[in-house]
Amino acid sequence: MNYEVVVTCAVTGAGDTTGKHPGVPVTPKQVADAAIEAAKAGAAVAHCHVRDPETGQGSRDPELFKEVVDRIRSADTDVVINLTAGMGGDWVPDEANPAMPGPGTDMIGPAERLAHVEMLKPEICSLDCGTLNFGNGNEIYISTPPYLREMARLVQSWGVKPELEVFELGHIRFAKQLIAEGLIDAPPMFQICLGIPWGADQDVDTMKVMKDQLPDGASWASFGISRMQMPMAAVATVMGGNVRVGLEDNIYLDRGVLATNGQLVERAVEIIERLGARAVTPAEARSKLGLRGG
Repeated sequence: MNYEVVVTCAVTGAGDTTGKHPGVPVTPKQVADAAIEAAKAGAAVAHCHVRDPETGQGSRDPELFKEVVDRIRSADTDVVINLTAGMGGDWVPDEANPAMPGPGTDMIGPAERLAHVEMLKPEICSLDCGTLNFGNGNEIYISTPPYLREMARLVQSWGVKPELEVFELGHIRFAKQLIAEGLIDAPPMFQICLGIPWGADQDVDTMKVMKDQLPDGASWASFGISRMQMPMAAVATVMGGNVRVGLEDNIYLDRGVLATNGQLVERAVEIIERLGARAVTPAEARSKLGLRGG
């Protein structure tokens, strides 16, 4: 049981949710406002993607990230900033010539994937620890061992804590190899990502199996998607972990009721408190997670 829980709010993501929920943040101001809203509701960490303000599609434009971060840092509400570094690994084979990239491909190298992290030096950035099929289309997310080693080396040199996002057991195995090679500073920080098609399923047994494979001394959190977001938040707390909620992973508060990020954080905090625990402050999270200045 974890009695002092770090709540992360993933406020927008890069998925096709804007057509399903008009409240999903799109512009840099909306993303920053959502992070601040989440912090006021009890989140210690805001996990931020950016989107093209014109199309609403996920973007990796460093200037959009800069506006988001500047707005959050200039606010009077403290929150730990966690920026995605997961963009730039999408590969869709061309239907006529599968050896070539088709529409929807966005494949770049390690340094370019981290351009915004180098510019802004957030306290945390994500590091997706392997390749994965996403959904039922031809899209695959590619993150190879050499790319991951270079990305780990870079964020380590900048003093940014990598959040090791693991979608299946092989990802944990490789993350432990990065730790063994000295590319991840102690204490390592893991995010067990459940329910993403086609990664690990979102259930109690799967979370326990993945949690049990983490190295000694690691901090960890977990999340489920859609209707399993809150059940997995409760399970993570009981198993000794931290939790993540937010519109990136689930757009509903209740069946048929669209949520805000603040409402999802409030619901998670209520669950945590009913279990006899509490959500920690950003300052406490910095200390607990081993962040710079913590």
